Amino acid sequence: MPIVKTLHWSDEAACQAFAQALVQRPLWGEALVCLHGELGAGKTTLVRFLLQAMGVTGRIKSPTYAVVEPYELSSAHGLQAMWHFDFYRFSDPREWEDAGFRDIFVSPGLKLCEWPEKAQGFLPTPDLDIFIAVLNEHERDVRLEAHSALGEGLLA
Repeated sequence: MPIVKTLHWSDEAACQAFAQALVQRPLWGEALVCLHGELGAGKTTLVRFLLQAMGVTGRIKSPTYAVVEPYELSSAHGLQAMWHFDFYRFSDPREWEDAGFRDIFVSPGLKLCEWPEKAQGFLPTPDLDIFIAVLNEHERDVRLEAHSALGEGLLA
């Protein structure tokens, strides 16, 4: 049974503050995080804030057409690998396997996945699921579900 935590974001600044706090957690850079929510809920906005909080500079775009955008950061421990996936355009979950993503998901590094249900049955169990529900133009209710010890550490 997952560990669950709920949040309320009153505006984009609250989302940004959440992202900045989350990336400070130990082992954050090794997590598999799946983001759920309708179009326009703020999944890509959250990813942008997370990557910026980790030090990614420049334009952070949605990988809706490319499916994946890779990032690398230099750190005291060498290169930090990060991948931002968007499976929205998948019409069949087997496209995940056909694209060769299995190798990425068994390698070290952060994986952020939008629309994970489109690759259902192929993605590993995430450390953390983030469900974003739109209340109005600015407010969001957020449910966090941890599915691993790493995920539980992220919620602590």
